[in-house]
Amino acid sequence: MLDYDSIISKKAAGLKPSGIRKFFDILETMDDVISLTVGQPDFATPWHVRLAGIESLEDGKTYYTSNSGTLELREEINNYLTRRFGISYDPKTQIIVTVGGSEAIDLAIRAVINEGDEVIIPCPSFVCYEPLTLMADGIPVIINTKFENKFKLTADELRAAITPKTKLLVLPYPNNPTGAIMTREDLEEIAEVLRGTNILVLADEIYSEMTYGLKHTSIASIPDMYERTIYINGFSKAYAMTGWRLGYACGPEAVIKQMLKIHQYGIMCAPTTSQLAAIEALKNGDADIQMMTAEYDRRRKYIYNGLKRIGIESFEPEGAFYIYPYIGKYGLTSEEFCERLLHEQRCALVPGTAFGESGEGFARISYAYSIKHITKALERIEKFISTL
Repeated sequence: MLDYDSIISKKAAGLKPSGIRKFFDILETMDDVISLTVGQPDFATPWHVRLAGIESLEDGKTYYTSNSGTLELREEINNYLTRRFGISYDPKTQIIVTVGGSEAIDLAIRAVINEGDEVIIPCPSFVCYEPLTLMADGIPVIINTKFENKFKLTADELRAAITPKTKLLVLPYPNNPTGAIMTREDLEEIAEVLRGTNILVLADEIYSEMTYGLKHTSIASIPDMYERTIYINGFSKAYAMTGWRLGYACGPEAVIKQMLKIHQYGIMCAPTTSQLAAIEALKNGDADIQMMTAEYDRRRKYIYNGLKRIGIESFEPEGAFYIYPYIGKYGLTSEEFCERLLHEQRCALVPGTAFGESGEGFARISYAYSIKHITKALERIEKFISTL
């Protein structure tokens, strides 16, 4: 027998498995579960986008593209960003198409982090930033954002976390799991802290189309931030294209050039069919975004008011499609609350601790589900808390 403990990379073995995945694995063994766990639109990819993918296959367009993605797609990405958010990039040198936004985040971190460099990560936040930093031999520096600040990163918190080793700030807004956003005024305060430093920003703006009542502002549009920002986005959320696995990164040519080298060796290029479908989405998908975001807004209000009615406190989310209620008052840890809710009432939420230690006392609820589905989940949650 081989001694796998001595064979497997210590770095890989030391990574914690995703706390989200743990609950998905339990769900697969159970019947009659109402789940509010998945961060995935319940809409099918719009038909005209699917049709573009189908036609590309029928036309035999099954070849590799350039490593950066097709030039037409990169041009349409630039057109979209200019139209929607007022930022512009050179399609030939400043944009790279990736396998989902997750690959873009990985490439960005590996392209700029040297051993011992510090990466500031506001938490709660998506699960990948800290492990990817560790795999790049960087040092994660966690800022625990606060409920009373609506989980925004403040300038004072950022200033206190910066050291001579700080290389990168992750700015994941609109935020998964909290639903927090950063306004232009918030971002201007962050920018003021960063001016005069050599710190880069990784702006994960995958939920930028999902803001409610206030249009999203990219930190790349704030004066002096463009040249230090690596902008990450993708098609999974705004266009309901999760399974197509397509994202992109934009930024300074010097950084994108290094990201492209890593992408060349690890991936080669993003799927051709997905790229051709994405061109159609960018050209003719604004109405789809508007329709889906309006429905998320309806669900957002419904679940916020539903939780409030049954006595569970939360701030009203302003972005993405998650709400992050406080469940600590029931005397259970986040994991205990979610595990008991799952086993006793067949209702699944994600413990807040899946997104960092500061998530203790909270749970993430996705409202990327129908009102009917949400209604059933609220009924089961109410029955459960009545027993506590």
